[in-house]
Amino acid sequence: MSRVTLAIIAFFGTALVLYWQVQQKRGDDTDTSLNNGDRPDYIIDDLRSIEFNEQGQVNSRVSAQHMEHFEQKNQTDFVRPVYLVYPDKGQAQWQIQADNGRLLKDTGKVALENNVIIEAISPGEPIQTLSTSFLELDLNTMIMTSDRIIYVKGKDFNIQGQGLYADLNAQEVQLTSQVVGTYEAK
Repeated sequence: MSRVTLAIIAFFGTALVLYWQVQQKRGDDTDTSLNNGDRPDYIIDDLRSIEFNEQGQVNSRVSAQHMEHFEQKNQTDFVRPVYLVYPDKGQAQWQIQADNGRLLKDTGKVALENNVIIEAISPGEPIQTLSTSFLELDLNTMIMTSDRIIYVKGKDFNIQGQGLYADLNAQEVQLTSQVVGTYEAK
């Protein structure tokens, strides 16, 4: 082999080793940036879950089309969540669904966004549905709050208002301001 052939082989060999080292370093940087909490610790599709209170009674049931849990943030994100909540009396009285949801495990609060619909399970309830664009539910106290426009449909009436405070344990629902409604006598 001639010197020129050996020089060309050495040149390409060195270039290949340097290219490999650069790619290896880029791969290490990418893995480090993904481990900072932006990458979920686990993902579940078609989730079905039950949460119990300290007395061993069912506190809530949740199903979701997709779920991602972030351990470092102590947060769980949901796509199309559906919650069945069980106030103190132990019977599911409300079904809450939305396009998106986020559970902050350390506070026990669920933030639901986009097309939030709260439906009464029992057809005998005076309020049948509430709808809004955002709702926060505290699973520990069973208190729902919102600062957005709320639409309420019940037996023979429709109400609209700004803001919501609802204590599911006490079975109280309050619209906080700008309340207007219609009643249909039968």
